[in-house]
Amino acid sequence: MAIDSTGARAVLLPEPTRRRTGAALTFARFRRSPGALLSVGWLALLTLVAIIVPPFIETEANRQDLGLRLLPPFQPEHGLAYILGADSLGRPELLQLIMGTRTSLLVAVLSVAIAACIGFGIGLVSGYFGGWVDEVLMRIADVMHTIPSLLLALAVLYVLEPSIFNLVIVLAITRIPVYLRTARAQALELRERVFVESSRSIGAGDWRIITTDLAPMVLPTIRTVAMLEVASILLAAAGLSFLGIGLQRPDVDWGMMVADGRAYLTSAWWVTVWPGLIIVLTALAANLFSNWLRAAEDPAQSAQFIRPPRRRKVRA
Repeated sequence: MAIDSTGARAVLLPEPTRRRTGAALTFARFRRSPGALLSVGWLALLTLVAIIVPPFIETEANRQDLGLRLLPPFQPEHGLAYILGADSLGRPELLQLIMGTRTSLLVAVLSVAIAACIGFGIGLVSGYFGGWVDEVLMRIADVMHTIPSLLLALAVLYVLEPSIFNLVIVLAITRIPVYLRTARAQALELRERVFVESSRSIGAGDWRIITTDLAPMVLPTIRTVAMLEVASILLAAAGLSFLGIGLQRPDVDWGMMVADGRAYLTSAWWVTVWPGLIIVLTALAANLFSNWLRAAEDPAQSAQFIRPPRRRKVRA
């Protein structure tokens, strides 16, 4: 209760709130998180650049000009393409970064998508049915998990011809156990819930329960893990290219650019620093957005994103 300027009594009542849909509530939470805004803005910028720009600059990006070899950055007289300097063969660093953005994001997104789909499906089946199906699938996952993923990728790519396709397949296979274990753990818990028993009581089959009851409940966690895995795949792909068994020219990615400049760290720092900085910022953005997804989907933490209802005055 409060008294206004006229002396009349007023009662403070909460204003009626409109029911928000899930998408509207998620967007409201997103707007109140500076870290999520910055990370999504950076990832969206990279995605747009990777989709739109490369077809127009591919020829210029691979053009070699030994007269501009190891050109220092921030010299506008050589044109915008050379604003970040040039590499050891006179190729413009800015255009090489853009071409590397397309390749690096393509490898990361495809690898995560393939691994998540396979691991998600197998994990749900393993956790729901249990028994010998669960034992067989989990022993296979244990074997895959005991082999270091980078070592397996090194061995396979050393035998196979380095290409984007082979790199995506190898990286996807090494990350399947991450999604399999996550989906299985949640399926084991959810299959004992009341809503699953209710579905069985009305005659729903096993596959219907898996696809309509369990999958929507497990998917948010898989989505969060997948966003986190984007950073891991980016670093793994860059590491393989740095070691010389990842992508090969004329393809280019950020790891290859770092490897090209390691011999010139003392004389031409920009050849290594720019792609290294892009890798760090992209991995950090993916991690920040993954943390926001986890917090936004956790009821215990999501309350910090919700504003309390405003109160309105009602005169007594």
